[in-house]
Amino acid sequence: MLDNKLGITDSAELARVEEKVSKKKALEMFETGFLGRLDAGTMKALSDIHQYVFSEIYAFAGEIRDVNIAKGNFRFVPAMYLQAALENIEKMPQSTFEEIIEKYVEMNVAHPFREGNGRGMRIWLDNILKSELGLVIDWSQVEKADYLLAMERSPIKDLEIKVLLKEALTDKINDREIYIKGIEASYYYEGYELYKIKNLQDES
Repeated sequence: MLDNKLGITDSAELARVEEKVSKKKALEMFETGFLGRLDAGTMKALSDIHQYVFSEIYAFAGEIRDVNIAKGNFRFVPAMYLQAALENIEKMPQSTFEEIIEKYVEMNVAHPFREGNGRGMRIWLDNILKSELGLVIDWSQVEKADYLLAMERSPIKDLEIKVLLKEALTDKINDREIYIKGIEASYYYEGYELYKIKNLQDES
């Protein structure tokens, strides 16, 4: 159970509130043009994205973790080596699709935050692709099981994730519906599917 600004002590309730609040913030980030002002591919850009999306829920939003974390049997970069790893990742080239995905895979291995890494990193990835190549991923075309398996294998062999994501590229880089579908898919990958962004907009 993560400490949160809302004083929520039930993990299921926290997941519900986190989904609702952070999805609204993710859409707001697109609509205000915030993403276009970022220095694509930098650690600061990823921290700014994470801070924007999760700051209403977590005090640690945008801050590099100082604890070790794992998922299943996979341990992400230990906290004591994380800063050096992030500096090396930031220096990685990002002029081709292959280079950008390699950078994304390394950032996923780093997993710099306590929570919300995958969702933040997918926005960060699209921001690099948009900036460098004039493309983004239509995440609604990427099946959850295929994506998760490819990402699990990617630290050893990244060909699978490259092929999967390349097939879903689109040049509709400023399309609001593509972005919204992408956020919905990104949350679905992580098990968040209670709220649809369209319904959250209707509530506003």
